[in-house]
Amino acid sequence: MALPTQARVVIIGGGAVGVSALYHLARAGWTDCLLLEKNELTAGSTWHAAGNVPTFSTSWSIMNMQRYSTELYRGLGAAVDYPMNYHVTGSIRLAHSRERMMEFARAQGMGRYQGMDIGILGLDEIKARYPFIEPHDLQGALYDPSDGDIDPAQLTQALAKGAREMGARIERFCPATGVRRENGEWVVETTRGEIHCEIVVNAAGYYAQRVAEWFRPYGGRRLPMMVMSHQYLLFEEVPEVRDWSQAAGHKLPLLRDVDTSYYLRQEKHGFNLGPYERNCRAHWATPDDPMPEDFSFQLYPDDLDRLEPYIEDALARVPLLGSVGVSKVINGPIPYAPDGLPLIGPMPGVPNAFEACVFTFGIAQAGGAGKVLAEWVTEGQTEWDMWSCDPRRFTAYADHDYCVAKGMETYGHEYAMHFPWHSWPAGRGKRRSPLHSRLQAAGAVFGAYNGWERANWFARPGDDLSEEATQTWNRAGPWEPRIRAECEAVRDHCGILPISGFTRLKVNGPGARDWVDSLTCSRLPAQGRIGLLYFPDSRGRILTEMSCMVHGPEDVGLITAGVAQWHDGELLSRNAPEGITVTDHSAEVECLLVTGPKSREILAPLTDADLSLPWLSVQYDTHVAGRPCALVRVSFAGELGWELHCGLDDAPAIWDAVTAAGARPFGMWALNSLRIEKSYRAWKGDLSTDYSLLEGGLERFIRWDKPFPGKAALLQEKQAGSRKRFVTLKVEAGAADAPYMSTLWHEGQIVGETTSGAWGYRTNASLALAMLRADLATPGTRIEVEIFGERHQAEVMPDAPLWDPSNERLRA
Repeated sequence: MALPTQARVVIIGGGAVGVSALYHLARAGWTDCLLLEKNELTAGSTWHAAGNVPTFSTSWSIMNMQRYSTELYRGLGAAVDYPMNYHVTGSIRLAHSRERMMEFARAQGMGRYQGMDIGILGLDEIKARYPFIEPHDLQGALYDPSDGDIDPAQLTQALAKGAREMGARIERFCPATGVRRENGEWVVETTRGEIHCEIVVNAAGYYAQRVAEWFRPYGGRRLPMMVMSHQYLLFEEVPEVRDWSQAAGHKLPLLRDVDTSYYLRQEKHGFNLGPYERNCRAHWATPDDPMPEDFSFQLYPDDLDRLEPYIEDALARVPLLGSVGVSKVINGPIPYAPDGLPLIGPMPGVPNAFEACVFTFGIAQAGGAGKVLAEWVTEGQTEWDMWSCDPRRFTAYADHDYCVAKGMETYGHEYAMHFPWHSWPAGRGKRRSPLHSRLQAAGAVFGAYNGWERANWFARPGDDLSEEATQTWNRAGPWEPRIRAECEAVRDHCGILPISGFTRLKVNGPGARDWVDSLTCSRLPAQGRIGLLYFPDSRGRILTEMSCMVHGPEDVGLITAGVAQWHDGELLSRNAPEGITVTDHSAEVECLLVTGPKSREILAPLTDADLSLPWLSVQYDTHVAGRPCALVRVSFAGELGWELHCGLDDAPAIWDAVTAAGARPFGMWALNSLRIEKSYRAWKGDLSTDYSLLEGGLERFIRWDKPFPGKAALLQEKQAGSRKRFVTLKVEAGAADAPYMSTLWHEGQIVGETTSGAWGYRTNASLALAMLRADLATPGTRIEVEIFGERHQAEVMPDAPLWDPSNERLRA
């Protein structure tokens, strides 16, 4: 059959994810879609994948995606009339520590919210479900009844059959060789001819970076990924396992020793052991180890020496494993993004191009990924907020060395707990402000924000800065008294915080102000003022928040979160009218927040600015310590204060002068506490597309007298009433504050979730920002917050900040 010359969508890559994307596009009614595979379907990582299908995650969006996969796979074989070996065996995740049990309790709460029956097991229950285990040194386990394993090839072929039957097309043995733009559409070049299409999807697996290079001339970037060597061992048949399975009528649960870092699965009547070893190996990462042109259905040589301690541990945990030999070793390539999560969504900088690639757990996530990708393509938005997988989360700092270092770190800690106080060391120092050495001298303990090193807190001599000290979910630690003191300094005197790497965008050209105005539901501020703008999608959900300064009808400046750099830049630049340009100046300016009741007193001798101008005023062409500076009277800490925006080379002199005058350095963790006391929202936690602007309590920023995206949906919601409402909670917490997505309970029913939480040092209380069922969102309502498995009483606070509710301190 001849290769089509036209298609609406062309997908490059025929693994489980690419075929799932095709299946879901066809199911959405987009049947004029074509998938290209250079070899046979599954020829990349799919064919050698172990095929485990967990739902567990401590990421809300990843759990959603994996849960959807399990639901899809259960009925897929019958739906498309294709035989599939899908074994829902359940899984047991072993815990060696109290901290791991706390993580499991949190995952259990998240899973329960999503309708999953995840449970906690004691040692006797572990032994009852898995009789061959030695549980002597364990604290307990997490049991997931939906976990299991599937044949990756059968899954892919079933999805392919379903896609074809709906009208989509698959061309095997048809390598794509390049792309180009002609007359506003894509031309995909192949060995068998050219295909004109509207949209291209890069689903090329571990070849995705090579495919991404074709898009570089059209605004693309180097795709952030690397490739790991992953091994698993297949063992010979074990008679005891055979006998137990036949008597029980099912397979053993999949066992994961996450603290040691391996899984152990029943494979037929033997075992499959898959370690994620610390002493791991990257492939195709150096000039002397180039990626081959075609690695289809190939494996790396065995490299078992580095697995020895994991094998020994598994033999001690399940001694029966040592009664037989190894029948086969699989050592194949698995792609890794720096954080181990896939890239699903718009290709940064490139029109009508998407990515669905770099899947570390592609079989478990393929079903959900196909759904998400199809939503991106057909609707321009997704049901769940998927920032965790958005390709735009990595910006220009994610170079080759960074990706290799972070990929190896992530692989070696695949099952690690991600504690809120811990910072992973690999790939650090990519972006440093001119103040870095001064912050170091002041005792800064740094964290990475879009590659920028910012001070999280300031240590004092003798503080425990070991990695072990950070391995806790609890509030207490060497940082806690320092954060308290920093917050008190801001409350009582004056603090100074460098916020390096703010995203700074300029929109210029005829009609620039009107263009920005058309994208937001908010009213743009007058010249000389700053204001918050909210940008809804077509459903009225929260895309982003930006601070705006209008310099004229053809000149608008916008400031947004550092990590939102490419996301918000594209929101403004995509579909911008001819003549309007969006430029990024994020790396050219430093910002110092000087805030606290003494901030005016400290700044007055140092500046020629008028410090009597009101809250939300902006002054340009002023000076601080003799250096040019813009003063913006705002403070995310909720105190009297100014943001000082200056050139990079001028920041050290300003820092020196302000600190010499008495301002005390404070860090991002103190700022987080301070902003929660003011009920200020944070991007992609409290502000996400999981919520509408009305649910988010942002109606005061909506100007109903102007057109904007999502207005019809918001008017409909306003008339019908919102299902949820944003609230601030005062929580009777214990040792830990409520993390993101802690479940809210009322009279035995799940009624909402937290979006962020922290201890408030000015209010002396544990606080949480949350989305609560609307009928309960009234001051004084008592609910419960589930924090690491324990329910704590909480009270809904009045619809105002807990600290300085009338903003008198801000306006002073």
